[in-house]
Amino acid sequence: MSPANSKNADRRILVTGASGYVGGRLVRQLLTEGFTVRVFVRDAKKISGQPWFSQVELATGNANDYASTKSALEGIHTAFYLLHSINAGTNFEEVEAAMAKNFAMAAEASNVKQIVYLGGIANDEKISQHLESRANTGTQLASGKVAVMEIRAGIIIGSGSASFEMLRHLTHRLPIMTTPKWVSNRTQPIAIRDVLWYLTHAAGLEEPVSGIFDVGGPEVLSYAEMMQTFARLSGLRKRWIIKVPVLSPGLSSLWIGLVTPVPTSLARPLVGSLISEVVADPKRSIAAIIAPPKEGLLPLATAIELALSKVSAHDVETRWSDATAPAAPWQKAQGDPDWAGDTIYEDSRERVVDTQGEYLWQAVEAIGGDTGWYGADFLWWARGILDRIFGGVGLRRGRRDPDHLRVGESLDFWRVEALEPGKRLRLYAEMILPGKAWLEFEISEVKENGQVRRKVKQTATFQPRGLGGQLYWFFVLPFHSLIFPTMLKNLVKAAEGRKAK
Repeated sequence: MSPANSKNADRRILVTGASGYVGGRLVRQLLTEGFTVRVFVRDAKKISGQPWFSQVELATGNANDYASTKSALEGIHTAFYLLHSINAGTNFEEVEAAMAKNFAMAAEASNVKQIVYLGGIANDEKISQHLESRANTGTQLASGKVAVMEIRAGIIIGSGSASFEMLRHLTHRLPIMTTPKWVSNRTQPIAIRDVLWYLTHAAGLEEPVSGIFDVGGPEVLSYAEMMQTFARLSGLRKRWIIKVPVLSPGLSSLWIGLVTPVPTSLARPLVGSLISEVVADPKRSIAAIIAPPKEGLLPLATAIELALSKVSAHDVETRWSDATAPAAPWQKAQGDPDWAGDTIYEDSRERVVDTQGEYLWQAVEAIGGDTGWYGADFLWWARGILDRIFGGVGLRRGRRDPDHLRVGESLDFWRVEALEPGKRLRLYAEMILPGKAWLEFEISEVKENGQVRRKVKQTATFQPRGLGGQLYWFFVLPFHSLIFPTMLKNLVKAAEGRKAK
C-alpha cells in the first residue's frame, strides 16, 4: 500500500482504543497509508497531545453505550476493535462480553463492512481466564452479521509494550531468579512492527473476511529463553533461573508488581496468559489473506534490539501505561469542577524569580522519571512503594520522554491532564487514594517596579471521599510541609541551572 493510494482515502476507518499502546501506533500507520481515520474515545483530551490528533476525525462516547457507539460507526467501512477491560475487576469477562456485543449490534445497524479484532493466541487446553475472555470477546463481536477478522497475536515485543517492560526489568534486576514453572512454557513472540503490518493490511482488504487467524514471530521458545536472549543483547551475564512449583500465577503477579514497572493488576492477566502455551496454530495461518513483509517477520533478537534502540533514543511512540487506568467506583471524571465534591483542600505556593520563562518551563516539563520530584525523594519513593503494596501503579512507570510531555500520558503515578506549553502543567493522581488529587504548575509574568519577572505557582489539590479522605489529608499535611516547599525551591534552582549551561 502507498500513502498516495486514493482508494485508501475513500475508505473510512474507525479505531477504538486509540489512547492505548497498539491503537495509538495503528492510527499513525493508517494515516501514513492514506486512509481516512476516525477515532472513538471517551475523552478527547487524552489524545490531544498525539502528533496525529489534527489529522483524524473525532468521535467521543463509550463503547458500552449503544447510541454513541452507533454514531461513531456511521459511514465506517472497517472498524478496529482494540478495547479490553483487564483492569476492570473480577467481573472483567462480563464487562468485555457486554461491550463487544454492543459494538457488534451498533456495527450491524451502521452497515459496517468489516470488524478487525486484535486478541491473543488461545490454542492451549489450559487456557487462562484472561485469554478465555479475549476469545469470548471475538465470539461476541461475531454474533452479528458484520464480517469479523479476529487476529490473535502472541507476546508483543516493542518499545513501551507491557510485555517488553516486564521482560526487560525482570532480566535487568534479577541476575538470579526463583521462578515459577511457566517460564518453561513455549511462546511465539511477535514484534509490534509486524502486528501493525497485519492490522494495517487488514484495513485494505478487497473483500470482507471472517475467521480467526494466529500471528506469531518466526521463533517458538520459552519465556526463560526470551530472558536469556534479552540478557545477552543487553550485555548482561547469563541469568540463573531456578524453577520452583510453589509460585502460583497470583503470587507471580505480586512478585512482578514489586520488581517491574508493570502493576500487579496488569501483571495478573499477563502471567495468566503465560501459564498457557502461546503458539500459533498453522491451520489458522494468516498468510493466505495477508502475506508477511518481504523482508520477513522480525526474529526476537532483532525486535528486542529495535525496542532498546527506541528506548535509548527517547523515541517511544506509545507506552502500555498510555491507556487510562479505570477510576475507582467513587471517582467522577478527572476534570470535574471544584463544586463536584463537598470539600476541596489546597496547598498553594508561589515564587517570583528573574529566571527566563523557557528555563522554568523546561524544569517543570522534565519533572518525574529519572529527574525525580525535586527533593524529598525518600518520601516520594516510600509513597510509591506503599502504592504498589496496595495494588497501585507506583512510581516505576516513569515517563515516555525525558524532556517533553503530552496530554493523556502517564508520569510515574500521575497522568498529564492539561498542558499549555510554557504556561501550565496539570497532573492527575492515579495512586490509590481516598479521594482525588491534582498537582499543578503555572508560569506567568508579573511586573514589579517596572521590571518584568516570572511567577511560578505550585498547587496541590485534594478532593476527599468521605471522612476517611478528610482524615487522610490532615495526616499527610506534615509531609506536605517537607515536600512542597522543597519541590518549588529546587524546581527554580534547576531552571537557573539550565540557564547557566
